[in-house]
Amino acid sequence: MYPLPPLSGSRFPQCPMETGVKNAVDQYLIIHIVVSMGIGAWKWQQLLFLLCLIPLASTTTEKRKLEGIPKVRAVNLGGWLVVEGWIKPSLFDDIKDNDLLDGTKVQFKSLKLNKYLSAEYGGGHSIVVDRDDNSTWETFKLWRVSDGRYQLKVFGGQFMTAENGGGGNVSAAADSPGDWETFDIVRHHKHRDRVHIRVFNGTYMQAQSEEQLTADYQGKPRWDDNAATFQMNIVANDLHGDYQLANGYGPKKAKSVYDKHRSSFITEKDFGFLLKNGINTVRIPVGWWIAYDPNPPAPFIGGSLQALDNAFTWAQKHDIRVIVDLHAAPGSQNGMEHSASRDGSADWANSTQHISQSLQIIDFLASRYGNNSMLLGIELLNEPLVTTVSVDVINKYYTNGYEIVRKHSSTAYVIMCQRIGKADPHELYQSNDVFSNVVVDVHYYNLFDPYYENLTAQENIDFILKNRQPELLALNSANGPLIFVGEWTNEWKVKGASREEYQRFGDAQLEVYEQASFGWSYWTLKNQDKHWDFEWNVQHKYLKSDESRASSCKNISWKIHTSFLLFGCLHLWIARII
Repeated sequence: MYPLPPLSGSRFPQCPMETGVKNAVDQYLIIHIVVSMGIGAWKWQQLLFLLCLIPLASTTTEKRKLEGIPKVRAVNLGGWLVVEGWIKPSLFDDIKDNDLLDGTKVQFKSLKLNKYLSAEYGGGHSIVVDRDDNSTWETFKLWRVSDGRYQLKVFGGQFMTAENGGGGNVSAAADSPGDWETFDIVRHHKHRDRVHIRVFNGTYMQAQSEEQLTADYQGKPRWDDNAATFQMNIVANDLHGDYQLANGYGPKKAKSVYDKHRSSFITEKDFGFLLKNGINTVRIPVGWWIAYDPNPPAPFIGGSLQALDNAFTWAQKHDIRVIVDLHAAPGSQNGMEHSASRDGSADWANSTQHISQSLQIIDFLASRYGNNSMLLGIELLNEPLVTTVSVDVINKYYTNGYEIVRKHSSTAYVIMCQRIGKADPHELYQSNDVFSNVVVDVHYYNLFDPYYENLTAQENIDFILKNRQPELLALNSANGPLIFVGEWTNEWKVKGASREEYQRFGDAQLEVYEQASFGWSYWTLKNQDKHWDFEWNVQHKYLKSDESRASSCKNISWKIHTSFLLFGCLHLWIARII
């Protein structure tokens, strides 16, 4: 393989036009010098022949430069080894009660009292049934144990418990769940929002008074408006990650689903497609459980390590570099599905054990792939959340992670993702005397913020050119690491946009993000939502592939080159006559 040259100070060759202009100028300068020295000593026919060799020599030089991959043009392989349900929703189709996955938020209303269940003071006290309205204290997060069996987490983080396993009061004071905190939610066969809640000893919860929920209903309750029947409202079912998928199916069925997904969602054929369309790198999100393959902790399913090994093999065959990205850390660094949060909690930064475990995973990845010629870099953590991860915690973690990677590789780039939530990327800048081959990753979307809701197509494009571009140039020029736009996409909030408007939006982003000193990576290769799908965008010409951009530029380049050459020859001929 070709050695990887330093990225700093080298602009990724966008197309042949730059080279064509340089070649033509070189030719004209040689002609001008020869004319000024006197043509008598030259046979002008021989001179013209030599001039025509310049573009051939330059083209060879340019090809070597391309093969050296001086700047990253990447695509993320999102939704493959770290599941995100919105990328491929069909993964969840066959889960029983797939509207009641881990982290689903529910509320219960007594049909007899017409009041909501509430964890008094948010937790640590009794469960009462006296609320006319619902808010955070009346909202419970599901922890799925098995089909139909759940634990209920309250606002303060405690769990609902049937005291003594049933027969008495129900409270919300348990710090961790066990048998007394585990309930069967029995749904009506037709009206799925009508439920009974059975506790450990076989009795059911009932609301006889507003002051206290109890678990002492004997026998099997009817489905009318009795004290043991509740209306269950699903407030949010927006977590569809690895925890929800694996735990939803259970270990046996989940393994079958995962094996099929990992072997078919991304294949070697995709690497060929990427190479053909000018992509030289893939960024591959992985979850922390990859280090424990083939038998990771429950509910996670083994097999992701073999899939990553396959990706390195395909990368070798197609000359594509690999960035391995720790996308999901133990405890979750941001509470989102793509960090495998069970219920939306982000506990990574609150636990020294989680942080230490993450560093062990970095050590595992660096030791396994550090000497692989296709490894470009290791990203220490994806999108830590600014409200839960302090700058001191993340900088210390990044420093320790850098040192671990350097134990196994002196050349792999160490990538540090900006905190999400309006954090300043400069907070991650370290002295260049301390770190080498360090990259800061920023993610740019014209989404996820009310600011973008009502922007027109042109206003979105102007924002890229007038806001993002100066920010990138400022980051490039600062005395710090290389800059990587590690995630961006060709989607926005504009309703009914035309293909031409999408093309202009994509062109503006490519124009700006190619100025990042390390490069860029599109999110993502495949997606149920077509405008997030790189493959679809290229095939339908919403994004111009490298092939089409290069062809267009080559035509312009040849015209410029020919014009300069003819003008130079005319200059030479006139000088000879004179």
